[in-house]
Amino acid sequence: MTHFLVVGESVADIVRTPGRPDVPHPGGSPANVAYGLARLGHDTALLTQLGDDPMGALIRAHLLAAGVRLLDDGQRDVRTPTAVVSLDGDGKASYAFDIAWTLRRPLPPVGDPRHVHLGSVAAVAQPGADAVLALVEHLRAEAGPQAGGGVTVSYDPNVRPALMGGHAAALPRVERCVAVSDVVKASDEDLAWLYPDEPEAAIVSRWLGSGPSLVLVTRGASGAAAFTASHTVTSPAGRAVVVDTVGAGDSFMAAGLHALRTLAPDRTALAALGPDALSELLRQATTAAALTVSRAGANPPDAAGLRAALG
Repeated sequence: MTHFLVVGESVADIVRTPGRPDVPHPGGSPANVAYGLARLGHDTALLTQLGDDPMGALIRAHLLAAGVRLLDDGQRDVRTPTAVVSLDGDGKASYAFDIAWTLRRPLPPVGDPRHVHLGSVAAVAQPGADAVLALVEHLRAEAGPQAGGGVTVSYDPNVRPALMGGHAAALPRVERCVAVSDVVKASDEDLAWLYPDEPEAAIVSRWLGSGPSLVLVTRGASGAAAFTASHTVTSPAGRAVVVDTVGAGDSFMAAGLHALRTLAPDRTALAALGPDALSELLRQATTAAALTVSRAGANPPDAAGLRAALG
């Protein structure tokens, strides 16, 4: 059985630093999450789109080396998406994209995953976003009415304004993804773009009321927070000498899902998460993110590296 099915874009991140040659790295938020989960020892499949080109070959080799199984919709005339990642003097990343997301039905068989993760461009960019949401809604419907049974779903909006078709078009799609999810992770920057000038607490409360049992908010160097209907737990950021921030949020997401496989493996357990479990979840996720920012590119820890860092 596939533990995790991740659906979304794979992107070649071309890292550009002043005074240095461009360096390509495999990336894309969903692909990074799939890679991180596989590195942490989970049976993981990624439904994505890759071109028959050098950047596609780079990403395929990277994902396959970690044990990720690759699925696609059979299209052969696609090109591999790219993002020029410009780093400032503090290693903070900004992005310029060349991405098309054209996933279409019929989709390949995806097996019987225990958990589905979706996010970023693939969840909102047309024409592919409709196929993504239809797949998630189908898998959730197959679970039946049992609160604790069936597939669970996570979502990270990972906002990229240049690719989301404008705020008015993007917001309803983001909220639809939130509503079909059990776990939602967003950065403070995501929330500021989606809901300008609205307090974080109000946004989280509304999201929790729309479907998810757990909302995670990352705050960069200020750490992270976990929210349920009954509890709020915060954590400082893990200590690190920052090389760059590429993939930090995706590493946080993968490690958070990794922790939840033990702490809350089904919908009933997610709804019952207490403060101790939330603290442990944040400890693992922030530690993984700290390890990732301490090295170049989206390079998350494997299971042994995470265990060693956690002590």
